Amino acid sequence: MGTRYAVQLAAPIDDGLRAELAELIELELAAINRAMSTYDPRSELSEFNRRQDLGWVPASRGLLEVLDSATRISASSEGAFDVTVGPLVDLWGFGPQYRTRRVPDDAAIEQVRNSVGYQHVQTDSSAGAIRKTLRHTQVDLSAIAKGYGVDRVAMILDRLGVDGYLVEIGGEFRARGTTAAGRPWRVAIAQPVEGRRSHGKTVGETVVLENRAIATSGTTIDFFEQDGRHYSHSIDPRTGRPVEHPPMAVSVVADTAMEADGWATALLVLGPERGYSLAQARGLAALLVTASGPEFDVRVTDGLRAHLIG
Repeated sequence: MGTRYAVQLAAPIDDGLRAELAELIELELAAINRAMSTYDPRSELSEFNRRQDLGWVPASRGLLEVLDSATRISASSEGAFDVTVGPLVDLWGFGPQYRTRRVPDDAAIEQVRNSVGYQHVQTDSSAGAIRKTLRHTQVDLSAIAKGYGVDRVAMILDRLGVDGYLVEIGGEFRARGTTAAGRPWRVAIAQPVEGRRSHGKTVGETVVLENRAIATSGTTIDFFEQDGRHYSHSIDPRTGRPVEHPPMAVSVVADTAMEADGWATALLVLGPERGYSLAQARGLAALLVTASGPEFDVRVTDGLRAHLIG
């Protein structure tokens, strides 16, 4: 997945169980990479993206599960979340392959947009198959697969009877039970600081995680500037262009990290106004922080208030 992971346990375990856990987690994450990685040209997803025919092809259970979840979030977010946005991300220079970052011309954007749209990827869970309806449509699960990976690691820990843990992959978390001190797990949320990259953020709110998951998406993680304008790596699939609202970070608490991961991206694309309204309407536990100079506009949905400290 091009990132790091960590598992914290509330209580010591014997060396035998520790070794078993480590092996099972490594095997599970390796299997997810083989299915969904866009970095690995031999992965199941990479092979699907290269296909030019429009027929149904067999798909692994995990890939089907993630695509089904992604489609539900896409339909519920007015298309703000879209796993086919990858070619637009590449066009703007934010993809896995290095390219010069510059503003593309309108014709290039429109040409790529022709093959973008979550409706162009279909799943058949009963048959265990997927297909695309346009030959050039590409799928990139980087905005939801990390969350799925967190959930799969959590399932391993649950199966082996581990009562207290905090799992993290690339900034997405899922917790069960309590810490060694008997307190709920806590996750600090970073604020989006204008003009700085992710490692320059300051800590804002702190969320209590009690058998829940949290994911955060932000517009300051990666960007470039041209002619005095700031262009975020967060691309709105509906326009083909980077989001235009001020630096922003969105955190979502949900039952699964996969759901939290996808919704955090969707609300980020929608922006502080529409994102907050949709989160409220759907009962999502969401925190939306928007930077404007030295000040921060913090919006907390009703569903998230119970998870905040203080």
